[in-house]
Amino acid sequence: MVTSTYNERGNIQLLVENVRESLKGLDHEIVIVDDSSPDGTYLEARRLADKALLMRKAGQTKSLLIGIKSSKYPTVVTLDADLENPPELIPYMLKTFQEKKLDLLIASRTRLPRISERFASRTIGRIIGIRDVYSNFRVYRRDLFKDYKPILGETFGGELLAYAWIKGFKLGEQPYDPPPRRAKPRIGGSVKVNARILAATAKLLIYLAFSQ
Repeated sequence: MVTSTYNERGNIQLLVENVRESLKGLDHEIVIVDDSSPDGTYLEARRLADKALLMRKAGQTKSLLIGIKSSKYPTVVTLDADLENPPELIPYMLKTFQEKKLDLLIASRTRLPRISERFASRTIGRIIGIRDVYSNFRVYRRDLFKDYKPILGETFGGELLAYAWIKGFKLGEQPYDPPPRRAKPRIGGSVKVNARILAATAKLLIYLAFSQ
């Protein structure tokens, strides 16, 4: 399991415990990639995870990619550290991933809370056939990105999904009902976060257009 963190010190222990429980009986490792959190997240990650990596102003996309590449197992689950992705779904996601022989499985929320995410669903989502473009609750084949370096800056994981589609990798989707969002999300308040997601969506649309 790979997660990227920024100021998630209060969530890390419960996240690790829940992931360990969901993967009980399966060989696994937990990789936490921290983007220089000022609240001591990295120290907690070093204490609790199998592997903790410290980045500086890397952003979520690059942090996830580095975590995936550093994993020792051929199948990698990624999820957010804020406890909004239910770890108990991981075994079912792994089962679907294996049975359908996928390269990438996205756990798509049945309700998209932000207008910017709904816009991405109606644009990028229709192109690539995945409803929840910015869900980072995913299962990857680790070697999908062995030679890839992100080129778009921060896209909140969207570039990894777009690249997989461009390359013709086999994508799948598994819907789930999300829990309520936390009051203060990692990437800012409602106005700021919608603006940042819309900017990421614009970059992804250009990226997809020029890849055709």
